[in-house]
Amino acid sequence: MEQRKNVAFYTLGCKLNFSETSTIARSFQDEGFNRVEFEEVADIYVINTCSVTENADKQFKQVVKKALKKNENAFVAAVGCYAQLKPEELAAVDGVDLVLGATEKFKITDYINDLSKNDFGEVHSCEIQDADFYVGSYSIGDRTRAFLKVQDGCDYKCTYCTIPLARGISRSDTMQNVLKNAAEIAMKGIKEIVLTGVNIGDYGKGEFGNKRHEHTFLDLVTELDKVEGIERLRISSIEPNLLKNETIDLVAKSRAFVPHFHIPLQSGSNEILKKMKRRYMRELYVDRVTKVREVMPHACIGVDVIVGFPGETDELFLETYNFLNELPISYLHVFTYSERDNTEAVLMEGVVPKKVRAKRSKMLRGLSVKKRRAFYESQIGTTRTVLFEGENKEGYIHGFTENYVKVKAPWNPELVNTLHTVKLTKIDDDGMVRFEFVADKVVSA
Repeated sequence: MEQRKNVAFYTLGCKLNFSETSTIARSFQDEGFNRVEFEEVADIYVINTCSVTENADKQFKQVVKKALKKNENAFVAAVGCYAQLKPEELAAVDGVDLVLGATEKFKITDYINDLSKNDFGEVHSCEIQDADFYVGSYSIGDRTRAFLKVQDGCDYKCTYCTIPLARGISRSDTMQNVLKNAAEIAMKGIKEIVLTGVNIGDYGKGEFGNKRHEHTFLDLVTELDKVEGIERLRISSIEPNLLKNETIDLVAKSRAFVPHFHIPLQSGSNEILKKMKRRYMRELYVDRVTKVREVMPHACIGVDVIVGFPGETDELFLETYNFLNELPISYLHVFTYSERDNTEAVLMEGVVPKKVRAKRSKMLRGLSVKKRRAFYESQIGTTRTVLFEGENKEGYIHGFTENYVKVKAPWNPELVNTLHTVKLTKIDDDGMVRFEFVADKVVSA
């Protein structure tokens, strides 16, 4: 009897990539492959790539080397956004045997017949306009949390972004399939679902292969809130122009949706927002944050921001810094602008020197630390519900409250994947929060 082949996976980039890696992994298991950890020896290594920043490109080569160090004869396949955008470039990386584009990645087992090493990677990559159908995905690798893909692609034309070139037009999963996947996840004992997509606020477009919105994002969250067995639902990231008052109000009254919003800003300067071709001005962003704070004063609000975009002078950067400093937000995800081929921004004047970009990035990361600390301090003394993670990190177990405060306690395996009511008591030197259990402590085991 032939021994089962081992396959391992590595994911670069976003939560959406993680959900798709998990789906691709299940397709291998359905074909009789044995899934192992990436650090183990495998016959096949599949790397799901990202194209958002220059770093992701460099990381890919490092991951390939890491795989071949484990098994120099392993078959290495590259899938994902970078594989769609620059397939020939990836195929030329030493040790890569197969490169699959946006639609082909979900049929990867059809392309793996012979595991012999290739001198040059074999490429199967569609034209991006052919990526017009939807493949549902969800991740179940982490016992406490699952990433559920509800939407893919983007019709926005932001001048710095390659995602529409890598993932195609905006399209959505059917409501029926999203609810089916959510119910499946709940049956596996997973306590929290994070909704993911490229532009999830655009949910409903392309649901049945047409441009009409059969359902809206509000319809989606309304129905998901009714799915039994899901303790928590979290919205991963939503554009400010698509985050409607009705959605905010629903989250405020929801059974399962948690008070945590991640709302991309990208710049606090209207001049830069126009150059980026974003679909809002900073005034709308203030309006969205104000609305969230009105109905959920304890909500966590995260922000994406890009520094060093072409034309960002010192004055315009300070406009962004001061704007964020004054906003009642909870933390920042800071991205240093990097030039991407085939985008409008790469041809723009006013290139910001890389040293200046790095300095601005450091300033905003410092502001993020300050903002997170202030948010955590505002939560001390409050009673929250914590979902504990499954990893033993240097003798501690970590978890997150519903409003995304990170807590820690001495390691106790009995706490893994359980929900407890706690009172937040103090912030440790490492920035994490200590707590004490409330008497009726177990919410859900």
